Amino acid sequence: MTRLAGSSKLLRAMNASAALAHLLERGGLTRADLRKLTELSTPTISEVLRRLTDAGLVTIVGYDSGRPGPNAEIYAANPDAAYAAAVSVRDIGASRSPSVVAALCDLTGAERARIEREIDFLRTDPKTALVDVVADLREEAGVAAEAVHHVQLGVAGSYDSRAETIRHVDVPGFARPGLVPEIAAALGTHVGVDNDVNLAAVAERRRGVGHDVDGFALLWLGQEGLGLAIDIGGTLMRGARGGAGEIGYMPLYAPDSTHRKVDLQDLVGGAALLALGQDHGVPGRTPLEVVTTAAADPHRAGEFFTQLADRIAVGLAAVIAVLDPSLVVLAGPVAQAGGETLLAAVTAAVRRAAPLESTIAVTTIDDDAVLLGALDAGLTAVREALIAEIRDNQA
Repeated sequence: MTRLAGSSKLLRAMNASAALAHLLERGGLTRADLRKLTELSTPTISEVLRRLTDAGLVTIVGYDSGRPGPNAEIYAANPDAAYAAAVSVRDIGASRSPSVVAALCDLTGAERARIEREIDFLRTDPKTALVDVVADLREEAGVAAEAVHHVQLGVAGSYDSRAETIRHVDVPGFARPGLVPEIAAALGTHVGVDNDVNLAAVAERRRGVGHDVDGFALLWLGQEGLGLAIDIGGTLMRGARGGAGEIGYMPLYAPDSTHRKVDLQDLVGGAALLALGQDHGVPGRTPLEVVTTAAADPHRAGEFFTQLADRIAVGLAAVIAVLDPSLVVLAGPVAQAGGETLLAAVTAAVRRAAPLESTIAVTTIDDDAVLLGALDAGLTAVREALIAEIRDNQA
C-alpha cells in the first residue's frame, strides 16, 4: 500500500472512502444524510461528493423535495463504475452434462446478465471455456472488458490460495497447477476462487436464514456429494489449504459392519441415495428425483426419510459436538427437495444422536445459492478494492 503523505491527504482519503462505503451500503443519500452518518461538516461532505463524482464513482440520482428549503440532491454509487462476474462450475448441470452458470452484476449488486453453458471439459481447456463464458456475459450485458474488476469462481473442490491450485476437484482440467493465474492473466482482472458450498454459505449469510445469527454450519446435500461450510461471525473457516468442510471424506464404519470402513459420502452421497430409494421402493433416476418422489408421499416414504435422516445425523452429530453452532442450515437440491419432511426427520435424528442442541433449518434461498454467493463475494471484493484505492490514491 502506498503511504499517504500528510495528515490532510490522509483525512481526505478516509472521508471519501467512508462516504462511498455508506452510499454502497444504503443506496441514495443526501448531503445531510451523509453528514449525520460520517459526522463530517457540510463543506467537507460537499468536497468529498465532488471528488467522488469527478472520479465517476458517485452520481446524482434524484432530488428530495420533502424537506424545507431547496430540493436536496440525492447521491448514489454509480452502478457502471465497476462490475463483478461470478462463474459456478458444475460437474453435473440440469441437463446431466458438465456445465457452468455465470452472472454479472453492477456496483449496486443489480444482476445485469446470466447465462448457462454445457461444456465438455474433456475436450475444452478450462481457461478457454471460462474466458469465453465471461466474454459472453459481457456481450449480453453490453459491458467493456476493463469494467469487470473481479471474477469469482465457485468449484466443487478446495482452493489452496498459497499454491494457487484447486484440489479435491473432479471436473477435468481444474486441478492443473497454474490454472487460476492463467485465467486471471487472460481476463486481465482479479480472479477469486472458493468452494461451492462456502459460496452457498455466503449467500445464506446475506440473503437467507443465516442473516442475523452469530454463526452457523451449512450442510450441503447435492446430487452427487455433500459438503460443509462453517460461518463464524460472518467469517468462513477455510482451513490451511482450503479444505475445511470436506465432510464427505470423514471416515466412518458402516452401520451394518465393524469391519468395512467407509466415509460419510458412502452413506449420504448420490449413489447411497439411489440405493436407499431402491430399498424402500421409491423410484427415481437421480438422487433428486428419489427425494422429490418421497417428499410427495411422505406417509409411504416415511421409513426412507427416517433412515436418510439417521445417516445425515451421523455427520451432523460430529459437527455439532465440535462447533456447537446456534444454527445448522440444510441446503442444496436434495435438502430443498426434502423440505419440511426431511427437516423434521433430521431434527428428530440429531436429537437422538447429539446431546448438544442446535436449531436446524432448511435454506430459504430458492435461486442458485452458489452463483448468488459468488456474486456476493465478487461484489464485496470490488467494493473493498475501490475503497482501498481511494485511501491509497485520493489527492
